[in-house]
Amino acid sequence: MKKVYITSEQKEELNNIYAEYLNNPLIMEMKKIPMHRGSNCYLHSFKVAKRTLNKAIEHPNLDYKNLLIASILHDYYLYDWRKNRKLKKRHGRNHPGIAINNAKRDFNISDEVADMIRTHMWPLTPHDFPKSFEAKLLNIIDDEIATVEFLSSKKHKKKKEKQYLSRIATLFE
Repeated sequence: MKKVYITSEQKEELNNIYAEYLNNPLIMEMKKIPMHRGSNCYLHSFKVAKRTLNKAIEHPNLDYKNLLIASILHDYYLYDWRKNRKLKKRHGRNHPGIAINNAKRDFNISDEVADMIRTHMWPLTPHDFPKSFEAKLLNIIDDEIATVEFLSSKKHKKKKEKQYLSRIATLFE
């Protein structure tokens, strides 16, 4: 059994933050943004958030709140890069900055959250190396989930969509 370094008060606070973002109308717009072969930005971001936090609680003294917010907002770029040739060319490198600008505008994020979002695409963005443990964890989990989504077929994702939505309904199981 894994050791958990989070208090019940922290857990309740994180659950409340997660629920607020999960049901936020601005965040719901992410459902319209396609991602990795049939997934969408909303589902991807909450899979990343849930997995990142569940991994983070095994480590003491982390900034769980900012990590959760960064995990949810790391791909908050709000456009379909596949439909715009100019955006398509540099999307991988540019979307972290766009996500930060959108998140600052809509959610007034902290500098720590912005830094985690900025570095989540390393090594594609070699000048933005994740320095904190939280940023490194977000980077790794995002890559893992993106890889699984990319390797899964659209048909499989469509079949499992309700199951994925029910899994992300709560942060902690």
